[in-house]
Amino acid sequence: MAVALTRAPARPFARPKEEHGFWSWISTVDHKRIGILYGVTAFLFFIVGGSEALMIRMQLAAPNGKVLTADEYNQLFTMHGTTMVFLVIMPLAAAFGNYFVPLLIGARDVAFPRLNAFGYWVFLSGGLLLYSSFLFGGAPNGGWFGYAPQTIGRFSPGHGIDFWLVGLIITGIGSLTAAANFIVTTLNLRAPGMTLMRMPVFVWMNLVVSFLLLFAIPIITVALFELYFDRNFGSNFFNANLGGDPVLWQHLFWLFGHPEVYILILPAMGIVSEVLPVFSRKPLFGYSVVVFSGIAIGFMGWGVWAHHMFAVGLGPVANSAFAASTMFIAVPTGVKIFNWLATTWGGDLRLKTPMLFALGFIGMFTIGGLSGVTHAVVPADYQQTDTYYIVAHFHYVLFGGAIFGLFAGAYYWAPVVTGKMLDETLGKIHFWLMLIGFNLAFGPMHILGLQGQPRRTYQYPKGMGWDFWNAVSTIGAFTIALSILTFTINIFKTMKSKERAPQDPWDARTLEWTIPTPPPEYNFAEIPVVHARDDFWHRKYTEDEQGRLVRIPSGGSDETSALHEQHADSDDSGHGDGHGHGIHMPSPSYFPALASVGIMIVGYGAIYHWWIGAIGGVILLAGVFGWGNEPLSE
Repeated sequence: MAVALTRAPARPFARPKEEHGFWSWISTVDHKRIGILYGVTAFLFFIVGGSEALMIRMQLAAPNGKVLTADEYNQLFTMHGTTMVFLVIMPLAAAFGNYFVPLLIGARDVAFPRLNAFGYWVFLSGGLLLYSSFLFGGAPNGGWFGYAPQTIGRFSPGHGIDFWLVGLIITGIGSLTAAANFIVTTLNLRAPGMTLMRMPVFVWMNLVVSFLLLFAIPIITVALFELYFDRNFGSNFFNANLGGDPVLWQHLFWLFGHPEVYILILPAMGIVSEVLPVFSRKPLFGYSVVVFSGIAIGFMGWGVWAHHMFAVGLGPVANSAFAASTMFIAVPTGVKIFNWLATTWGGDLRLKTPMLFALGFIGMFTIGGLSGVTHAVVPADYQQTDTYYIVAHFHYVLFGGAIFGLFAGAYYWAPVVTGKMLDETLGKIHFWLMLIGFNLAFGPMHILGLQGQPRRTYQYPKGMGWDFWNAVSTIGAFTIALSILTFTINIFKTMKSKERAPQDPWDARTLEWTIPTPPPEYNFAEIPVVHARDDFWHRKYTEDEQGRLVRIPSGGSDETSALHEQHADSDDSGHGDGHGHGIHMPSPSYFPALASVGIMIVGYGAIYHWWIGAIGGVILLAGVFGWGNEPLSE
């Protein structure tokens, strides 16, 4: 049955004066603009990380490759893994979270706008510092996992590993600020009537990820500091020759690293849970089960880290316990997959580009999950570890899962962000090129791994039987690159187009589609009062006596149009008079960006000389002081 929507009383609205052009992006504290900054920056890092992958595949396309030296190969595969995990998938998820969480919960902004801006600039500073290592003697070459003792002192001379350590510490600061901000925003700023069990699934998954980050980032930060002190101050955490324990590094890294897998995949699961109901024209099957499965994954993710360490020698008791926990965590994941499939079952499916990527996510992630379960069998894992079978597995999970899910969100929400539709034909070409290229690139790695090809080696000899499948894998990698080029062309074509997207083009279900696109700075002229899950859908449709869906003539598009007119009348000029109870959005600020520059210079000081760090400290303090003393709004 339809549920009527009521709204909180209108209040006069006022906004601060807004700059335009380049500097307005430096000073912005608007959560939507910050989301765009995260997305564009992460996509640029995606291009860089993908280029590194292409160089790796060119080196391995044939036996005895000569494209890269051993050291160059080590630098590229280290930076490729680090980039994709820390500088691409995590910030892409943060981009969607920043832009859409306030819109999905009916809020005007995040809880801490300046802290939000600071989180982005710190992430950018850490990424730039990390990549500047190429200019200062060479990039880190110890793998994205940084295993000790190979990353200690004489085994890794130069500053490459130091750049890796300091860069990840800095990006971790950004992740912590974002996590705290999302938690407070989600718990405190929901629209009236939006109970926890009425929140969109994406908001739920973002909330779970925020709690995971809040507890996981400190763990790896401790490990990074300990390794930094081992390298630079003669401490002895991981050096076995002096009584340290290199296995301690693995415990600390993977105690972060396995919750990290769910930090990477849960946002994509949330996006898919939003896309499938819209393009199936059905509610999400088992909403509560999907939500609690995501929470269960968050909890259980803390108990599986040592399945990365079955070959270390932890003993049969520990191996058996972690093998069991690894099998158990497949249960809530499998529950989600069945709920997604049940959502499509009997639905009025529309195979638009967002739906194709969502379905691709389900298929590819399921393959990755099934190969992952084989790692829970300890004797089998002994054979698979350090082979290309492992590489195939985590790419099916993180690329076939996270990246496909994120692209589903990009196509689905593009009309909200830009007010324009991405080209459907180019979108479908992008999808099929990516799906085919992905399976060509990473499917053969299962075979190569089972045939014994070791990972992390820059050459392999002739006569091993690996030539054909490596050539196929390389062709697949370049096919993926072609798909990304298609997506990039689609973006530029759409931005140049003057054609506007119709309001609510997908016939969607959630609040972000009830306001003009792109949204005004204040999001909602009147904070909505929510009475149901999928509230927007209930405003548009009801059921007849036979249970068939019927559009409400007096609601839906007419009510939405009226709401848009209210937005247009709500002082959209940008300069409200502020009389009465005027709503002031936070004013722009340069100080978060300035503080992040100070942190980056402190990072260079930690790598080179203390006096560089002192300069950075002064800049950091100036940024924080100015931040703390400027007015919150004009």
